[in-house]
Amino acid sequence: MRTSILTVAVTILSVTAILIGCDNTGDYSKKESEPVKLDSASMVRRGEYLVTVGVCDDCHSPKTMGPKGPEIDMERRLSGYPSSRPLPKFDTVMANKGITQFNEDFTAYAGPWGVSFSANLTGDATGAGSWPLQKFIYAIRNGKFKGDPNGRDLLPPMPWFNFKLMTDEDLASIHAYLKTLKPVENVPPAPKSFSQL
Repeated sequence: MRTSILTVAVTILSVTAILIGCDNTGDYSKKESEPVKLDSASMVRRGEYLVTVGVCDDCHSPKTMGPKGPEIDMERRLSGYPSSRPLPKFDTVMANKGITQFNEDFTAYAGPWGVSFSANLTGDATGAGSWPLQKFIYAIRNGKFKGDPNGRDLLPPMPWFNFKLMTDEDLASIHAYLKTLKPVENVPPAPKSFSQL
């Protein structure tokens, strides 16, 4: 009896401590803190780190098959779905049931919304790295392609609703890093309905 009362008391205290210690407001972008002042080189390094841990390559980089599976095609890194590639085929029945499908290198996706293609993130005129910083930040904060308030929405699987929680300094660092990448001219297809494939 004594052991069970002690177990219940410890459990209640542990849960209370966890709940008090957690910030469950979900609004991480408005934390009060001193802004980080970064020089250009530090911004680029920070941007590279954020692009890496944010796994941007998984969706935005074409891949080639290597000895251990898909590898990033470094000549086309972060250039999005290759415009020279034929449009992929997807199972529309599965997609309409909510089962998301990917093409062979994870640069095209199908789901109830239709088919979306990864954008070019490089600094080429055809890529997001060439957008003005304010447009880039607006795109990530509001889920709008090219940072255009009247433009189309960013589609799955782009997790902009998670990335919007980054600080302005984080987004500026990512933008600075994208500008340092090898520019790749590539205009991925616009999103398609299944009837367009």
